[in-house]
Amino acid sequence: MRKHSLKWSALALVLALPMAAHAHKMWMVPSATNVSGADPWVTVDAAVSNDLFYPDHMPVALDRVSITAPDGQTSKPENALTGQYRSVFDVHLTQQGTYKIAAVNGGLFASYEMDGQKKRWRGDAANLAKEIPAGAKNVEVSESINRVETFVTNGKPSDTALKPSGKGLELMPVTRFTDLAAGEPATFQLLLDGKPAAGLKVTAIAGETRYRNAQEEVDVTTGKDGKFSLNWPHAGMYWINASTQDDKTSIKQAKQRRLSYAATLEVLPQ
Repeated sequence: MRKHSLKWSALALVLALPMAAHAHKMWMVPSATNVSGADPWVTVDAAVSNDLFYPDHMPVALDRVSITAPDGQTSKPENALTGQYRSVFDVHLTQQGTYKIAAVNGGLFASYEMDGQKKRWRGDAANLAKEIPAGAKNVEVSESINRVETFVTNGKPSDTALKPSGKGLELMPVTRFTDLAAGEPATFQLLLDGKPAAGLKVTAIAGETRYRNAQEEVDVTTGKDGKFSLNWPHAGMYWINASTQDDKTSIKQAKQRRLSYAATLEVLPQ
């Protein structure tokens, strides 16, 4: 438990910065995004890495992962295992419809100086005052909400599991998340605290970056209604990312709120 706690603390410090600003990317990749049959399962890899979908840095902490079924009920991963570089778990798709698999992290980050040394702290509002020494100088506190998702449909797609929480950055489908094809434009809507997120940059990167000399990013900007469209150059798994910051913090000590969103979407051949 201590090992995983330390890894999550390190990951949280990485995610305190907008995802597009550094090499490490957090992702979850399901073995399939469309399934059918009497008793379907999918296996999900979850990691933080330099090269997309190639685990080489650290695993995702599975206590942050939640699975929302088509009826809106939530559950935890099954048959879970966390290794040195990635976590792996199963999802039993017992219902017809679309499942949302999400890893969400929220909390406070602080930097300060004590006895001439720079220190960092991560935690929640309840512990902020008692865990940062009274004599600390140059204290800077920020709040973060980081969300990473992927989606799997059993049979016919549905929308109940996709209902936004109204907190942080979230992605809504105009084009179905699990009905994407190369050469066909797809439209989505980005929300910020449940309202359209206008003027935000969204980046799409195809996986297997380990085998390319360039990221080959596709960048678009959301409209006034928070909507944006992407054209997929080829089939494969894509990582979609957006980030922003503002001063709409939930506690007075935090002067800045940092938000990020990432999703893995599968694009099939036509």
